[in-house]
Amino acid sequence: MEIAYNVGMIALVLTVLAVFLMLLGSEFWWRRHIMHSEFSRKFIHITVGSFVAFWPFYLSWNQIRLLSLSFLVVVGISKYFRLFRAIHSVQRPTIGELYFALAVGAVTLLTHDKWIYMASLLQMSLADGFAAVMGVRFGKQSYLVFSHRKSFIGSLTFFVVSLAILISYTNLAAAHLNPFFMIGAAALVAVIENFAVAGLDNLVVPIVIALLLINH
Repeated sequence: MEIAYNVGMIALVLTVLAVFLMLLGSEFWWRRHIMHSEFSRKFIHITVGSFVAFWPFYLSWNQIRLLSLSFLVVVGISKYFRLFRAIHSVQRPTIGELYFALAVGAVTLLTHDKWIYMASLLQMSLADGFAAVMGVRFGKQSYLVFSHRKSFIGSLTFFVVSLAILISYTNLAAAHLNPFFMIGAAALVAVIENFAVAGLDNLVVPIVIALLLINH
């Protein structure tokens, strides 16, 4: 029992250290102007979010909830004091970082299925992350949603990556999802991503995907 506890604590400490190093690295690149502010923010979003998605495979659910609450406090302090400016460099009003930290723990209250958790969190880290990158890089054709400009290529990227994640989940978890269900789910969260304002999609999208997979 003591050995298992010690191993768990080591995994927890190493996880916190890994996230902190990711934040420091992205902050360094942002301050040195090596990376565009939006790319820097989404680089953190993609790397940290993808890392978080695999936490259930070596951390306990209680440890993940503890980390979620801890990062919620840390991100809140960082946002208030502008400590990690790279993750707060977005120009529009948003608290998406806080919502994502909250989502990390919220999904654990819905399911203890590691694959569902992974698929739910990857929806935001990969689908939302790459959608923003593609939108900034190639989004010449755009439209307005609640005064926020969205790009067609960004929305399409979100849908495609979301669908790819669900297909991967089907193969890895042997879930045998109906193709029409996967297309519908990917389309639904793509629409939610468009209409969820102030970064609320970071919380709503993972929860919606988790609920859809749980009840399928």
